[in-house]
Amino acid sequence: MDVADAIAGNSQMMLEHGVTTAITDGVGTITLNRPERLNAFDVEMLEELAGAVRAMIADDAVRAIVLTGAGRGFCAGADLGRLGGAGEVDEAYAMALVRAGAEVVQLLHRAPKPVLASLNGPAAGGGAGLALACDLRIAGESASMGFVFHRLGLHPDLGTSWFVQRLAGGAVALELFWTPRMLAADRCRELGLVNRVVADDHLAHETAAWAHRLAALPPIAARLAKRAVREAESTTLAESLIIEARHCQECFRSADAAEGLEAYRANRIPEFHGR
Repeated sequence: MDVADAIAGNSQMMLEHGVTTAITDGVGTITLNRPERLNAFDVEMLEELAGAVRAMIADDAVRAIVLTGAGRGFCAGADLGRLGGAGEVDEAYAMALVRAGAEVVQLLHRAPKPVLASLNGPAAGGGAGLALACDLRIAGESASMGFVFHRLGLHPDLGTSWFVQRLAGGAVALELFWTPRMLAADRCRELGLVNRVVADDHLAHETAAWAHRLAALPPIAARLAKRAVREAESTTLAESLIIEARHCQECFRSADAAEGLEAYRANRIPEFHGR
């Protein structure tokens, strides 16, 4: 059983060129689905991925999103066979790929719902960028992550230069870019690039369990907390305190807050509905 199967069970499913989606019990799972190419993406696949993310964001039945890969890899990055030939890069196509990837990364990063990446294998180049654009990352013990752009004379894209320096620091980011190699899952966890590492045969179960916990969060509070953390990347403490006060007031006025307090008093599990 793979990650998507573990989460989805009996669910709604859509199959496209390179992306599969499933929705069940508040969790929307997006699976990169070109296993014969380690889920390497082309422009068309990135456009499908962007559409899938938008659909998950717009669907009120989806309370948390999981991004994973089919087969033995998460995502090998760009499909290099599409970048050109005869010693030349197809610049127009390559830049279209960069722009499409940037759109997906921003959608994942700004999604008003928790987004969990489940790394079932290598995440290389732009594939690592897709993983880092998610809020949280869980990896199987045999998974790996690598920023291997310089092996090809290329520059990091899909937000990797931004995400890595914020998660691990500027010096670490440059070391990883200038020493392009795949990093084991445990090393990624040490650097803060991955939140959790689990046994490969437990990845599907642990991903499903975590995703369902995220889906059970109060939607308003979860959305506002993500926004506060994102805005804190470029605000002062004083500005963050103002943002927190505004978000607290919005939560105080919600039915979810009343439900949470009532459930606490009654010693029961709250049921949040995003109102």
